[in-house]
This record gives sequence, structure tokens and C-alpha cells, in this order.
Amino acid sequence: MKNTSFKKTQLATSMALLMGSTLALPTYAQDAETATPAEGEVEVIQVSGIRGSMIRSMDLKRSSSGVVDAISAEELGKFPDTNLAEALQRITGVTISRNNGEGSQITVRGFGPEFNLVTLNGRQMPGTGFTRSFDLANLSSEGVNTLELQKTARAENPSGGLGATVNIITMKPLAQSGQNATISVKGIYDTSNEAGDDVTPEIAGVYTNTFADDMFGFGVSFSHQERDFQQQSANIQGWVLQENDDLPQNIDPSNVVDNRTNITNAAFFPKDMNYSINDVQRERQNGQVTFQFRPVDEFTATIDYTASRATTGTNSVGWGIWNNFGANINAYELDENGTAVYADISGDDGSFTASRNTTRVDARSLGVNLDWMVNDDWHLRLDYHDSYNKTDNGYDEGLGSSGQIILGSNQLDSKVYDYREGEIPQVFVNWNNGTNEIMPGEIDSNFSQFIYSPGRSDIEQLQLDGTWYNSAWDIPLVKIDFGVARTEQSLSGFTAWSGLRGGPGFSPSFTEIFPDSMFVRNDTSGFLDAFDGGGAGMNPGYYYTFDFDEAIARQLQFITADVVGESNAYSIDPYFSGDPSVSNVEETTDSIYVQTEWDFEVSDYYVQVNAGLRYEETEVPSTAEVRVPIQVNWVAAGEWITVFQEGVEEQDFTGKYDVLLPMFDVKVDVTDDIVARFSWGKSITRAPIGFLQGGRSFSGSPKIGSRVVSEGSTDLKPYESTNLDLSFEWYYDEASYASVGLFRKSVKNYIDTQGRLETFDGLNDIYQGPRWQEAVSALQAEGIQATDSNIYDYFREAGYADADGVVEPNSDDPLIEWNVVKPRNLDDSKTVEGIELAVQHTFGETGFGFGANATLVDGDVEYDPYNLEQQNPLVGISDSANFQVFYEKEGLSVKVTYAWRSDYVVGIGQAQGSADNPATQFDTFGQVDASINYDVNEHLTVFLEGVNINDETERGYGRFEEQFLFARQYGPRYTLGARYSF
Repeated sequence: MKNTSFKKTQLATSMALLMGSTLALPTYAQDAETATPAEGEVEVIQVSGIRGSMIRSMDLKRSSSGVVDAISAEELGKFPDTNLAEALQRITGVTISRNNGEGSQITVRGFGPEFNLVTLNGRQMPGTGFTRSFDLANLSSEGVNTLELQKTARAENPSGGLGATVNIITMKPLAQSGQNATISVKGIYDTSNEAGDDVTPEIAGVYTNTFADDMFGFGVSFSHQERDFQQQSANIQGWVLQENDDLPQNIDPSNVVDNRTNITNAAFFPKDMNYSINDVQRERQNGQVTFQFRPVDEFTATIDYTASRATTGTNSVGWGIWNNFGANINAYELDENGTAVYADISGDDGSFTASRNTTRVDARSLGVNLDWMVNDDWHLRLDYHDSYNKTDNGYDEGLGSSGQIILGSNQLDSKVYDYREGEIPQVFVNWNNGTNEIMPGEIDSNFSQFIYSPGRSDIEQLQLDGTWYNSAWDIPLVKIDFGVARTEQSLSGFTAWSGLRGGPGFSPSFTEIFPDSMFVRNDTSGFLDAFDGGGAGMNPGYYYTFDFDEAIARQLQFITADVVGESNAYSIDPYFSGDPSVSNVEETTDSIYVQTEWDFEVSDYYVQVNAGLRYEETEVPSTAEVRVPIQVNWVAAGEWITVFQEGVEEQDFTGKYDVLLPMFDVKVDVTDDIVARFSWGKSITRAPIGFLQGGRSFSGSPKIGSRVVSEGSTDLKPYESTNLDLSFEWYYDEASYASVGLFRKSVKNYIDTQGRLETFDGLNDIYQGPRWQEAVSALQAEGIQATDSNIYDYFREAGYADADGVVEPNSDDPLIEWNVVKPRNLDDSKTVEGIELAVQHTFGETGFGFGANATLVDGDVEYDPYNLEQQNPLVGISDSANFQVFYEKEGLSVKVTYAWRSDYVVGIGQAQGSADNPATQFDTFGQVDASINYDVNEHLTVFLEGVNINDETERGYGRFEEQFLFARQYGPRYTLGARYSF
């Protein structure tokens, strides 16, 4: 093997002595070795704690090719992070999306979860459920040695990380000789909790040992966490664009305030307004077992098994209103952007809901790795793993599905939406009883629905990698890495839906089956009180709750087929409405790569060059079992149901593509302390799984304005990005550095999801048909407002509905206009560019230090709220910053962190938004966390952690901030615990 000489800086030499082999240390390594070295041995001083971890992470960043950031074991343990997503947000350029107040998935340099690849020890991991995105909230940090984030293209990495590739490196027992163990116990106090336990436990441990003179190694890690909390929220499911011709023309001008200046040809109205309280109980278990065998120094065999399970149970109560539009808008006020900040709307209903859901996510990975240093010139590695990740929402013992019960009434004159003051929209319902409050005896059955939608992702992967070290030629070539791999990925899922059970729609009325005693009146004191406009002073200032099981039992007993007909009978069976729609996508990718490393000096500058090429072929077969629609029935004032033929129709599709991914890195030691880097390369992200699945899916509940058909395409090409990076890093002191980086990504094959209006033979539309027009004319002639409720009543009185209240379409009705959404690749490319800034500094031996980083992102992929055409912006693009200050000395460690993210587009489209596909945007968010660790002795550490101690809330909106979509409140949580190492 050729010994290549290169220039080591003084800092690099110091780091080598300081670190020894600590890059492989597991999380329990904390104390410096104090034993006196034997004669002839070199004493290695191991720097532990936060400072040592910062040194290790900094050294990895400096020594790597391309742009790499990392977090090592000690930092994972002493951040107040509840999972790996929250740990990763400390890295420059990384932001996170949150679920239930915890970090869930990552966005890197503006590219969201679907664009980032997660690997476990270099192995591609399956996404969570029917998706490519890996939910990092389900993984704790126990047993994790290092988190590496590769931001630039590498031929040796599996493809898929257009934004970045995250490699989770777990413990290896042979990395540290002998027996080592740590165990930690925590008590979690969540200030938001109301229904669960005030304090919930978390216990975790890591154990490794080696045997037979380090020939065998065994390691095990585990964690169990329980968390009980409450999420309070206000929500609007979507905003509906109303063109000027759609606005009521005969409205009294005194009831209209029109401030439109920026948008004058359209207005936007909320489809609903609802409020909810979600009591959540979650359990998370993680575990890993690792066996290693090293009969000789040159060969190591590793078998590891990793498992995680996260079970989340949610009981929710809610209340709110539903709106349809047309002649039933009585009054409104529009702001300068056409957003309704006030609207008085007749018809439809007000409701009170109860929901229950228990979802379990199971992930497993079994891997085998053979590592053989054949001789000084050849190094071979063979790796195989079989992994899966599945999501199942059928773990509620009483339901076997996710259930929602909606009770309420349509006995109202009008509803008023008011968002002219405060941070939470207010609602007034003018009930027919002459007040703004409905009485328990007036509450009726609207409908219930039960959904079962499991999903599963599997990956089986075989990789052969090799390295040839150049000892044959006297040239600057250091080594050649090469490899081949086959990756087989399958994703499957289905959705079974009960349909709308129990009427639906207040006709006939069933108020008598619910006794007044079933309902408990609550006021809103303490509800969303972190927002201006929340709490006791909000409207409505009350809500009713009821027992979920009692409501089901009463409806099962009274709303039977004998009373409402077979099609409307109450049932909790998610398969009641027919066979489920099933989707299955398979991907088989064969890949080959070669990557070279060159080291040389140019005018006393040490230069390292890496160049490589990766080639992949992918085949995408998809089988879909689709439901074929027959007609759409009108079953209640605001409810429409698609009727499907018996059974399903099986359809097969296949797509193919290949990609060539070159890469080129240059690293230059400008001085002993300054490193400059340049990287160029191509990377890809495959199309979202939902886009690839073949078949056509019709909405089962196609309300007016929300009639959607989804189609997939196996022919979609992957997103392909050409990447440029330029960075400078100044390592000016021990554990201290500053860096600046510029990046540019030009993405082609961008996927357009713009919908097109289409009709299908045989699917006729009752809406605006001859009978509908007849009803409108008749009602207006009598001076009655033509709301959907009044029109539906007219249909029943005219005999257009059957005995069960179901209206079927006629052949003279017009065909339904469906918004058909089928993805397709665009020809043009879009560009994202940005700057990353980072500084890390320790103040000598004082124990104090700080770190700060910021990422500013821009490009031609932003959302334009004034453009009323459908758009395809880059989801997740935002600026971000992280700050941390710490003190660590004499056994005391204190750290305070602040993570900030600017507003960003979560996705395009809203649950009940109109066909223009309005955006869903997340408002600016900033959270403060803190931790205190104290080493009682060399074995025992006690600690206190606080998460979201500034009580930050979440808020989302549509095109404009005035188009409120959600507000969520969680509250701070605190953890008190102890960690013992031996």
C-alpha cells in the first residue's frame, strides 16, 4: 500500500492526539481515562463532554470530502432533544417539521422530507408508511454514535438525497474494549397534559462487551418513552376562490365592505371554522442488538437488528361550522387581497365532534456486514439488509379503525365568521331558538365515518463495495472506490372507508335518541389562551362534549336499516361502503459506481480531489385495485356520496428510467487553519410514491367545489439536480471555527400537479341540473333564500328524493366537472441558491462557549400568492438559524438553544380548498430549549431539561396571513432524570 505524504497542520496533529479512536465511542463515554500509561505507551488524553463532542464533530467536518456536518454522541446526550429530528436541527441548513409538538422530519437547504435520504449505517431506510419520508420522531438517540449529514453529491452514496443524505451511525461493540454500560431514567412533565398522567417515564440503556481478547463483541441498546399531552387547535380546512360572477349579485350593498386593491377579480371565503382539543398518549420503544466477530485484525463480521415501535392514541373533541357558498352569503367584508375577514352565511350546520384514533408505526431492520482488508491494497465490504416500516391506524381495540362522530344541527338562521381582530377567528351561530347557543335537546345526528388505511414500505438491499489503494503507480492517485448494488423497494397500502354513516345530514331527525344528560357544557377558559383572541373571551365561548362510546351505541341501536334504509344504516365497519382501493408500487434499482481520490501539492498548497460517477437503472411496476364509480348521489344538504360498482378493477402499469450521476470535489488547505472547498455533482430524488401508483381514484365524498380525481403515473422521471458548492472554513482554535458556504441547485424534471377539469360519461351532476334550477326559481319566487338546505328540502317535498332522502342523478343532468390531478414532469428547470454561515467558539479554559449558524435560501421556486393559477413551488424552502450557549466545567454542564425558522410552504392544496390549489403555509417559528447536567461522581449524572420553555405556538395560513388555516398550542415540557455509567 502506498504511503502518501501530505501536510498536517498543527491543529490536525493535536486533534489526532486528542481524539484517539473516540469517533467510534458510544453515548456513554464521558470521563477521561486517568490510569497511568505503561512504560513505552503513549498517553492519549481523551477530551469528553460537550467540548470533546464539538472537537470530534469539527474534525469530521474538516477531514471529509465535500460538505459534511455531524453531531457526535455526547452532543446527542446533552441536547434536550427528544428524537433524532430535533438533534439534526442544530446542524447548519437543517430545519424540521413538527408533529404533536416534536420534531418529525427534516428539510435541508430548502428541500423537504421527500428530497432527503436517511440511511442507517449506510443502508437506505424505508419511508414511514406509504411514503418515502422517514419519520425521525420514532427514533431516540440511545445507541446512536454519530449523525452525519452529507450535503454534496457522492458517487458512493445511495441515490435519493437531492437535498442531503443523513447517515445514522450506531454503536459498534468492538470499537471499545471490555464492558461498558449506561442507563438513564427520566420523568417527563408536560404542562399541556389534562387527561393523561402528569408525569410519564422514560428509561434507556446501552450495554457493550467484548470477549476472547476482543474477538467477539456484543451490544444492546433500548429505550422506552411515554408522553401524555394535549394539543389545542383552531382550524379551517380550506379557502374557496369565488370569482366575481360567483358572488351574490342581489345582496344589499350596505352589507358589503369591499377593500380589494391587490386582487380585484376574485374573493376568498373559508369552507369551515372548527376548534378542537386533542388528548394524546404516546409510547415509543427503540432497541438494537449487535454482534461482531473479528477472528483476525483484517476481517470483521457484524450482524445487527434494529427495531422501533411508536404507538399514538388520540381522543379528540371539536366544535365548529360548515359553509357552502352562492346566494346564501348575506354580508361580507373583504380586505385588500380579497380575503373575507367577515362573512354572514346562511344554511348548512354547526356541529360537535368526537374522534378516536390509535396508530402504530413499526420499523425493523436486519443487517449483515462483512468487512475484509484483503491486503495493503484491497479492502472489500459486503452488506445486506432487509428492512420495513409500516403504519397501521387500526389499533383501537373497539373500532379497528379511525373513527369520527359528528353531532349538531342545521336549525339555524346564519353563521358569522369574524377575523377582524386577534389571532383566532371568532364564530357566531344564530340558532333558530333565538340565541347564539344551541340547547342539548336540539343536538341531532349528522354523520359518522370510520377509516382504515394501513401502509407499508419494504427495502431489501445488497451492496458490494471495494477500495483499491494505489501502490503500483507513482502518481497522486490515492485510492479508487467502487461498488455495485441492487435495491428492491416495495410500497403498498389501501384505504377502507365506511362512507357517511347515520343518515346523514339531520334528515330524518334523531334528537330524541340523545338524552340531555349525555352532553357536558364547557366554557373556553384556558383554551388557546396563548393567542390573542383565545380563552374565555372567544366566540363561541362554549362547547359540548359527549362520550364517544355512548354516541356509537345509541346510533347503532336506533339508526338501523329498518329506519333509514340499508345504504344509510349506522355501522362502524370501515368496509361498509365496499372493497377498499389498493395500491402497490415496486422499485428495483441496479447501480454501479466508481470514485477516485487524488492528493497532491500545488505551490505548497495541499489539494485533495475526489471524482466519481454513479449509474443507476430503475424499473417501476405498479398494480392498482381501483373502484369504478357509477354515480354521485345527493344524500343530505351538504353531503354527496360517490356510488361504486361491486368489486374492484385491477390495473397494471410499468415505468423505467436510468440516470448518470457524476461528482467532483476539490479541497484545498489554503493555510494551516483555512480550508476551501468546491463541489460539483448531480443528485436525484425519486417521485413521491403517491404520484407513481397507477390507477384513478375518485373522491368518495365529492362535496360541491371539492370534486377531485387523483391519477398516478409510473412514467415519472426523478427530480434531478445539478449542484454547485463553494465554502471556506477557518479552524482558528481548539473546538472553534467559522465557515461560510454558498450553494446552488438547479432542478429539472420538476413535477407539476396542476389539475384539469374533465367529465366522465355516466357521472351526471344534480348540482345546477334542471331540478336544481327549478328549486332555485321556486324558492326565490316565494322570497326564500336558495341555500343548499332549502334546495334539498324542496327536492324532498317535490318527490325527487327516495324514502331514505337519497337524490339520484337523472340522465338530463349535466356531467360532473371533476378536477383531475395527474402529475407530469415539466421541461424547464428551477433553481435554489443560498448561503450558510456558522461559527463555533470556546472561551479558553473558562468553560463557556457558543455556537450560531444561519441559512438564507432563495430561488425561482417560491409561491406567489397573487397568482391565481395553480403553482408548483418548492415545498419547505425557508431561512433558518440556530443559536446555542453553554457552560461546562467541573462536572456542571448547562446549555441553552434557540431554533428559528421563517415562514414556509408546507404543501400545495388544502383539504377543502378550491381547484386553484391554494398553498398551506407555516408561520415563523422559534423555540427555546435548555438542559442542565451535573456529574455527581464519575458514574452518576443528574439532569434537568426543558423543551419549548418560551411556550411557542404554531400558526398556519393560506395565500395570505389573513387566510387563517390553523393555530396550535402545546405548552412547555420538562424532564428530570439521572444517568449512571459503569
